[in-house]
Amino acid sequence: MQFIDRTKIIVKAGDGGHGKSAFRREKFVPKGGPSGGDGGRGADVILEVDRNMNTLLDFRYHRKFKGENGENGDIKNQYGHNAPPCIVKVPAGTVVRDEETGELLADLTEIGQQAVVARGGRGGRGNAKFANAANRAPTFAEFGEPGESRTLLLELKLLADVGLVGYPSVGKSSLVAAVSAARPEIADYHFTTITPVLGVVQTDYEKSFVMADIPGLIEGAADGVGLGHDFLRHVERTKLILHIVDASGMEDRDPVEDYHKINAELKKYSEKIARRKQILVANKMDLPQARENYPRLEKLAEEEGIRIFPISAATRQGLKELIACVGEELENYVEEPEAEEEARVYDESSEDPERITISRNDAGDFIVSGKALEKLVAMTNFNNDEAVRRFQYIWRLKGIDEKLRERGIKEGMTVHIGEMEFEYRE
Repeated sequence: MQFIDRTKIIVKAGDGGHGKSAFRREKFVPKGGPSGGDGGRGADVILEVDRNMNTLLDFRYHRKFKGENGENGDIKNQYGHNAPPCIVKVPAGTVVRDEETGELLADLTEIGQQAVVARGGRGGRGNAKFANAANRAPTFAEFGEPGESRTLLLELKLLADVGLVGYPSVGKSSLVAAVSAARPEIADYHFTTITPVLGVVQTDYEKSFVMADIPGLIEGAADGVGLGHDFLRHVERTKLILHIVDASGMEDRDPVEDYHKINAELKKYSEKIARRKQILVANKMDLPQARENYPRLEKLAEEEGIRIFPISAATRQGLKELIACVGEELENYVEEPEAEEEARVYDESSEDPERITISRNDAGDFIVSGKALEKLVAMTNFNNDEAVRRFQYIWRLKGIDEKLRERGIKEGMTVHIGEMEFEYRE
């Protein structure tokens, strides 16, 4: 099964239910007042972290998510029901961005954490809501507000405490298999592991940590060669890096050179990753060539100011000491302070809904934009004369005619507002 760690989905929140235009018609009340109820609110689309999901694979087959519409209002002031939210399950470690703006919407790291990514439209008001002293029997009601829709980019970053890095076939998978219950596919050829593997390692009765076998890096990975960016992404959230080298130098590789090349790729991709604490792990120490190379690796560790552990994942030599050291490092780990990009979903205070802008398109038509105005257009029933008069009143109140004249509009020109277009008349 292929590991999917980036995908695109389309979400559409439910529309609000329409308001009802109705009047009381009872035996002894032949001309009762307006009694149309409001529509219900449309469903929000909510992303929720599910403990049973580990990949974004499900989204390969199901990419569109639509919330239910709110129920329409009814006679006798009956309100329509609100639609239940549309819950979309995602794995822990999912980063959510808006495709159009690139804005970070949510960083979902904890089981049960939720983020509203598309708001359901509010229900339209029934004609009973528009009754006043000047108009005691309004005949119009509002349509429901359309639900929001957007295209989201989902990216999964593994939530592991310890990340294993190193060239292909240095024994990372064998190490994970030896110290945890994870059973990655292991064989004697390059890129056996094409998907990150998580293993839970027990340090004592109560304590454990998560180790991630990051697939083998190669030169050029930071520039996207091979599956470079896909793999490097998963190292970002680890607290500690175990840098595995094949101490035996088999396949004509030099473990000291390999160490420097991998670190160069990490630094090129991210300075933050390059600063992450490392432990050098010299694997395959059961082989004679490894014992010959080990003094050079000890000298390397001394020069780099890091600890080194000689191990053999095959014979389990040195694993106990290595795991004890990792457990100790994680206990003493202090998160590096950094200026994180703020994740926010729908900070409506940053945008003035009453703000109106007027622009021109390639055809020379006028485009009137404004959150409140576009919502008004979507919720107005233009087949009802009273509703049209109300719209014209609000239009004049906002001074849009004057703004259009200032921009040079002439009789007969086309004006667009949201989905509606009309011909301008003085």
